[in-house]
Amino acid sequence: MKTIITFVTFLLVSLASAQGQFEQGMGKAFGLWGEGKSSEASALFERIASAEKNNWLPNYYVALVNTTDAFDPKNKANIPALLDKAQKALDEAAGISFDNPEIMVLQALIYTAWLVQDPMTNGMKYSALAIKEYEKALAIAPNNPRAVFGKAEFEMGGAKYWGTDTKPMCEQIAKSIELFANFKPESEFHPKWGLDRAQEVLKTCK
Repeated sequence: MKTIITFVTFLLVSLASAQGQFEQGMGKAFGLWGEGKSSEASALFERIASAEKNNWLPNYYVALVNTTDAFDPKNKANIPALLDKAQKALDEAAGISFDNPEIMVLQALIYTAWLVQDPMTNGMKYSALAIKEYEKALAIAPNNPRAVFGKAEFEMGGAKYWGTDTKPMCEQIAKSIELFANFKPESEFHPKWGLDRAQEVLKTCK
C-alpha cells in the first residue's frame, strides 16, 4: 500500500511539474512574440510541440506566428518559406485535433496569404479553398468569432474588388464583435485573437 501511495504521489508531482513547464514555456513564447521576436517565438513553440506530442496548441501557434509574418510586407521575399513552415505545423496540429474549427480558420488564413502573394496566379484556386475552410468551421462552430469574422473579411475583400455591396459582410463583422465579447476560450492558451482586427475592419464600414 505504501508503495502504491508513493508511486501515485510521484506521478502527481511529475504531472504538476510537466504542466508547469508547459505553461512557463507557452508564456515565454507569447512574451517573445509580443516583443516582436517572431522567429524566436516560433522556435520555442516548436520545441514545446516536440515535447507535447498530444497537444495541438504549440503547433497551432507555430503556424499562426509564421502566417502572421507572411502578411507583413517586409517579409515578402520569405513568404513561401513562412507559409510552408506554417502549413507543416498546422498539419501536425490537425493530426492531433480532428475537426477543429480553430485549425480550419487558420488554414483559411494560410490560403489567403498565398492568394495575397500573387492574386493573378493564386486568386481562383485559393479563394475557393479559403471559403471552404470557413464554411467547414462555421458548420461545426457557428458562433466562433474568428470563423464569422474571417469569412466576412475575406468576402469583403472580394466585394471591394468587384465593386459589390459590402453591407452583408459589415453586418457579419458587427456580429463577430458581439461573439468575441461572449467567447470563452477553453484555457488561457486556446485561441482568443481577432477582436482588434474585427474592430478595425468594422470602422471601414462607416
